[in-house]
Amino acid sequence: MIVLHDLTKRFGATPVLRGLSLEVPDGQNTVIIGPSGSGKSVTLKLIVRLLKPETGRILVDGREVGALDHDELARLRGRIGFVFQFAALFDSMTVAENIGLGLIKRGYDERAIRARVEESLDVVELAGCEHRLPAELSGGMRKRVGIARAIALKPRYILYDEPTTGLDPVTAALMDQLMIRTRDLGVTGLVVTHDMRSAFSVGDRLAMLHEGAIRQVGTAREMQGSHDPVVRQFIEGRPDPVSLEPRRSVG
Repeated sequence: MIVLHDLTKRFGATPVLRGLSLEVPDGQNTVIIGPSGSGKSVTLKLIVRLLKPETGRILVDGREVGALDHDELARLRGRIGFVFQFAALFDSMTVAENIGLGLIKRGYDERAIRARVEESLDVVELAGCEHRLPAELSGGMRKRVGIARAIALKPRYILYDEPTTGLDPVTAALMDQLMIRTRDLGVTGLVVTHDMRSAFSVGDRLAMLHEGAIRQVGTAREMQGSHDPVVRQFIEGRPDPVSLEPRRSVG
């Protein structure tokens, strides 16, 4: 289980997280929803210590992330796959080389790497793409390679950063299916998105991030039935009524 407790984070004078607390249960997909710039991606980076919080604690399987030394942090990251928003593939490397890079660092031999690459590409329905370069792939295919790279390491957790952003509806639905399939393989998922169609599709639990803290947590049905005006406004895609009021002239 991943536990976030009272996290705060600021960039300069700008606060981003203001006491965020959340539990990510094992064997489920937990989805953090919220508008762009609300701190969703920052939260993921805090979990793997790409960023450090000002205050608060992050526990992964009972270990406090902030207290880990270099080797312990490396082992933790080995149990957590990270699917970046724009895939973050190396352009000069083939699909197979991108997926196999982490396996090489772990000491797998060439035969085992080849088998693991083929297995991972089968899961994301990209069999036969091993020798292609990222530039030869569509945006959706690159994101699927990103998932294949994550699952090749057989992680306990996968963190997904805006996995459907920029995708057409058909490809986005395929990404949703892959996130569900990965969960069914026993991987715990934490997804950040502002795509409500995707959130309702893949999320066993949804958590609304608002003004730097979790506003409400619940199932898709519970969130859709929420009486909280902030939650309802976001999931229904309604603009802030205040922002639409005409400005009065001064003078």
